[in-house]
Amino acid sequence: MDLDRALNVSAAGMAAQSARLRVVAENLANRDSTGTTPGADPYRRKTLTFERTLDRATGVETVRAGRTGTAPGEFPEHYDPHHPAADARGYVRTPNVDSLIEVMDMREAQRSYSANLSVLETTRGMLMRTIEALRS
Repeated sequence: MDLDRALNVSAAGMAAQSARLRVVAENLANRDSTGTTPGADPYRRKTLTFERTLDRATGVETVRAGRTGTAPGEFPEHYDPHHPAADARGYVRTPNVDSLIEVMDMREAQRSYSANLSVLETTRGMLMRTIEALRS
């Protein structure tokens, strides 16, 4: 039944966006995580890719969270000669996490999750009305 397929697609979308929110939360939580020794790398921003996959049981393509990677690029530095991770010049390398980007990613994931939830609720309502019609 097509409504079952719609439920599966929506549920897969919600699961993928939940994984995305987990990565965003991890990035925000580690925004200030520097190294503990001079020259040590701080936390590197994580990224998540999405993959399409075929649900063989229903025959529809769905989305799922794919590989978790790290963002390339240099670490910003700030001057703090008393920090345990400060180099000989007194600079500390900080994570390459930008709070603005993370918040935008979080809002986009939230909107996608809400859209999938709306589809799920609408499909569920249609199924319930079908069952009620079959009962009478």
